[in-house]
This record gives sequence, C-alpha cells and structure tokens, in this order.
Amino acid sequence: MTMAPSSPPPPTAASLQQARPERTILRVPEHTVEVVSDSGEGAQKCAQIFGRVSAKMGNGVWTVEIIPAEIQPPARTPESASGNRIRIGTKPVTNWGDHADVVLAFNEQVLLHRHRLGALAEDAIILIEDQWATHDDPDIRKAWADAMEELGQRSYRFIHVPMEEQCLTVTDTPRRGKNMFALGLLAWIYSRDLDKIRELIAQEFRKKAQALYDSNVALLELGHRWAEEHLDFRIQVPAIEADGPRVVMNGNQALAMGAIAAGMELCAMYPITPATSASHYLSDIFERFGGIVHQAEDEIAAAGVAVGASFAGKVAFTITSGPGLALKTEFIGLAVMTEIPLVVVDVQRGGPSTGLPTKVEQGDLLAALFGQPGDAPHVVLAPATMEECFLSMTTARRIAEAFRCVVIVLSDANLATGVQPFPRPEVNEQWLAQSPDLGPVREGLRPYEWDPERGLSRRVIPGQPGGMHTVTGLSHDEWSHVGYTPDVHERGCVMRSRKLAVFQQMLKPPLVHGDDAGDLLIVGWGSTLGAIEEAVDRAREEGVAVSSVHLRFLSPLEPGLKEIFRRFKKVMTVEINYSDEPTDPYITDENRRRGQLCWLLRAQTLVDIECWTRVPGEPLRPGQILQAIRSHVPQEVTR
Repeated sequence: MTMAPSSPPPPTAASLQQARPERTILRVPEHTVEVVSDSGEGAQKCAQIFGRVSAKMGNGVWTVEIIPAEIQPPARTPESASGNRIRIGTKPVTNWGDHADVVLAFNEQVLLHRHRLGALAEDAIILIEDQWATHDDPDIRKAWADAMEELGQRSYRFIHVPMEEQCLTVTDTPRRGKNMFALGLLAWIYSRDLDKIRELIAQEFRKKAQALYDSNVALLELGHRWAEEHLDFRIQVPAIEADGPRVVMNGNQALAMGAIAAGMELCAMYPITPATSASHYLSDIFERFGGIVHQAEDEIAAAGVAVGASFAGKVAFTITSGPGLALKTEFIGLAVMTEIPLVVVDVQRGGPSTGLPTKVEQGDLLAALFGQPGDAPHVVLAPATMEECFLSMTTARRIAEAFRCVVIVLSDANLATGVQPFPRPEVNEQWLAQSPDLGPVREGLRPYEWDPERGLSRRVIPGQPGGMHTVTGLSHDEWSHVGYTPDVHERGCVMRSRKLAVFQQMLKPPLVHGDDAGDLLIVGWGSTLGAIEEAVDRAREEGVAVSSVHLRFLSPLEPGLKEIFRRFKKVMTVEINYSDEPTDPYITDENRRRGQLCWLLRAQTLVDIECWTRVPGEPLRPGQILQAIRSHVPQEVTR
C-alpha cells in the first residue's frame, strides 16, 4: 500500500460543528455487525480487529467468518461474499445470533448474498460503497439498480459511503485500503478505542513495513473522521468490567495454546482447511516451548510421524479435517492395536469429499467413532467453546497417556475461526506431560501386562533396559507375540474395550440447562451450545417446559443419560449434520436417516429420540432452534 503525496488536513472544530448532523444515540445490551466484501478486499481483517478490540474493551464477543467456497470466486458476484459477523454484548456472547443489525458492504452483490440468506434484520442499517451507481460500465450500473430494487423490498436504511473516493486521498490502491477505512467507520459508530485499534494494526502490519502501518492508520483515522462528519447515529453497547484477566482468541489458537499448556512436543500435520491455521499459529511460537511442527508430505505420513514420536516417548498429536481423518484411518488403527497414546484433532467441515472446505458442519461424528475396520475402541470428545478448545487438549493428552489409547478431539469450523474472550487460564502443573519412566523394566514384565479388571498396562518406552520387544499391528498376546489361537484375539479385544469402561466410570453425568424434568429435552454437542441454550431460554420465557443438555464426551458417552431422558416427555437432538425429514417422499420410520448424535443415543439408550438437523454451511441461529422447539413440543402440551 503506497502513500499519496499528502493527506487532507483534519477538519477544524468550526467546520465540524457546521457539518455534523443531529445524532441519535442507541444504547442496547447487544448488537450484531457484518462486514462483507469481495474475496481479497480485507473485510475479514477489518472485522477481526473490530471484534478483538471490542473484547479488549470488555464486551462479550462472538465472531463468525463468511468465506466463499472457492479460493478466488469471480468478483462482484453474490458467491464472492467474504467477511465476518461480529456479535457484541454487555454480557458474554455465546453464538452469532439471528440477524445483523448493521452491515458494511463494499458492493451491492455481496450484500445481496447476505440478504438472500435472510442474514439481515428487517430494519438493518446498511453502509454501502456508492461508486457502483455511477460506474463507467453500464452493466455494473444495471447490476446496482437491479440489486437496489430487490433490496428495496425490505425496510433497510441505506447510507451511501464514498469509500473509494475517500481512500484515494491516502492511497493509490484503495481496494487494499477500504478495510481500514471501514474499520474507522465502525470504530466511530461503536465508540471503539482508537489507541487499542492502532496497537492491533501494529501487530498485523508494523513487522512488514512502517509505511504499511502508517498508511493503514491514516485510512483508519480517515474513516473515523468521515463517520463523525456525516453519520447521524451512534450505538452504545456498554461493557461490564471483567472480574479477572481475560484472553481473546479463536478456537484454533486455543487448540494450539492448549497443546503447549499440555506439554506436547510435536504437531505433525498436512495443510487442510479449516485446521491449518492452528498449525500456522503453532509454527510461530512452538519452538519457544521446545515443540516442533512437522509438515509431512501427506495426511497419512503426518499420522505416522505422530504415532512414531509417541511410541518413542514424546507427546505428539496430529491435526486435520474430515478428508484428512479418512486418510489417517490406518495409522489410527495401528495406534489402537499397539496401544500407543495419540491425540488426533479433527476440525470438522462440510462433506462428503471436498464438500464445503470453508464452512461448518458436524458430519464427522460417526466417522470418528466407527471409521475403523474391526473393533477399535478410543475416546472421542467435543469442545463447545473456545475455552473448551484450550482445555480439551490438556484433557486429551492426559487421557491418551493414562489409558494408552487414541483420543479424537472434534472441533469444527465455527469454533476454529470464531473469536471469543474467556478467563485467562491459570497454569496447572497437572496439565503438563510427565517425563516417561526410562528406568529398567522389572524382569518378566510383559509389554502388554494387562490388568484383568481394568485392561491397563504399563507403557514401555524403546531403550528401557529389559523392555525390548517387537511392536506389531497384528493381533497379539501380552508378550506382543502374534496371536495364532482364537483366545488371543478375543482377549486383546476385551482388554482394549475394558479401558473405556473404566474411563467412563470416571465421568460425571451432564448438567441439565433448565429444569430437571419437563415436556422437551434438547441434546446437543460441539459448537451449537450457545445457540441451543439461548433458544431454550427464549422458549422458557414463553412458558415452554424445555431444557437442554450438552455432551462433551461422545465415546464413551457420559453416564446417567437414560435416567435424564426418562424425566422428559420427548427428547430431541439438534445438530449440524444431515437427517431425513419424516414427511419427505419415500421416507418411513424404518428407512429414515437420522442425525448422527440421535443415531448414537438411540442405539445406546434405546430411547425413541427425535432429531432436528440442518446443513446450511453456517452456524445454527437461535431463532431457528426456537422455531424447532415450538414445533416439537408434545402436542398434548400445546392443546
């Protein structure tokens, strides 16, 4: 980004007094903003900084990226919409809400995309780049007019902003500078701290070049001045002072920080959206803590490197998304058979095949549970918030090593890219990996000395005196000798399964959000937590006897579920994966495909559980879930 020869002088106090319109100040407990542009115009960076500074100022924040399915879709098309939604509140914010109240759009086509998805409030305020109405290209002028006619069917309030014209006074490449001008607009509207924004811009750009930092700050201040001179409204979302230090990060950063807090020493990976940014973040800082990020030649090799490092006594994990999880299957099975501790992180996206690389889905649950030939018991857990992403890594490492097993952590794209503040974790020594015992192995100890009741055995590290043995992926006995008799394979299966039963006895029943009994119980998992609980709270205010539980452990399942379900007239899962509607053509109760958690819970509890699922490629909205609750309350209750 290059500087123009000179920037316009700041307006005088007298001129501002003459130009300033009469203003309305709206004071609200929460508000939702969207910034959308063509891919590559920087709307995401603008929105990310706005979200982070809001969190640093004490607001509750939840952000969701708006990303096109293609890397570089055609510009000025609805499909090219790229940006972010930021929901800020006086209290903690747990989901992206229902609709955007303010939208800052770089062109009318990306705005159409959000309009057609029903993402905007009926009375949304829309600040839009105005150059397209008078563009030299008649096709562009027509596209603008057609879009305005369609958008005019709603009660939106449009404010035309000359972004390009203004940015040209600072830079000769306005396409690369509008995002900072837009950030200045939002900073003025929401009274964001400019000094804090400058600090965040410095973190992003000063390392690259001082001139780049200066240009971005000049554009920020220009947008702030333009808003002060021309806008007739401001929005106040008061913040409550936190009761302790807080951190602000997205779920992938939290996973990476959790791996460091757990004392992990190796991350083996192959780039795949939306997991890659976690390993990129680790690459910048891992060496400071003695860790290594290994980029393998493919997903299979990444799993092999992690298994090999763990076998050698290191604390290793591998991170991927759905297609990569499929490729890692054989090495995961090897880790189960050899009882080598391994943590696998799966940041879920839409499928099958390449599917929706940049969009959220909860479609990997059954693959994570059962995507193995033969019986391969392992632990599966699913964090529900950014804070839980952090804690899931310390938990997964301890489980993997204590039980000599595979632990799969199921995150998703909603958590991966969303930003949320949470209390700064207090370092706990129990999180850290303990150095393996490298002392001599007692004479006669077998490498799989299974405790007959618990299925546990001591981990032997290569090089321990007296611990030499051959490791095999074949079915084997306690000596790690290949089994040739029927009882050997049977015993190995029993011992590996027994460990999960022991672990399940250590879990607590999930907490019920709402009353312990009622007409309807909603069951969820993963990143749907905030949307589900907000919808349940709204329904309860309407007098509906509905509650919810959210599961973190999916293999083994948390105890007490059948008893909890028994206290409700109806139980229904809410998930972001596919299920048939009962009224669909040719669908019967026998052939209906249900949501993945629903399928699992029906099998495990033998309770007739219903499901409500959607696969929109975006997080669920609490309003959608509220409608589902209303329609699924038992009929005798609504009469």
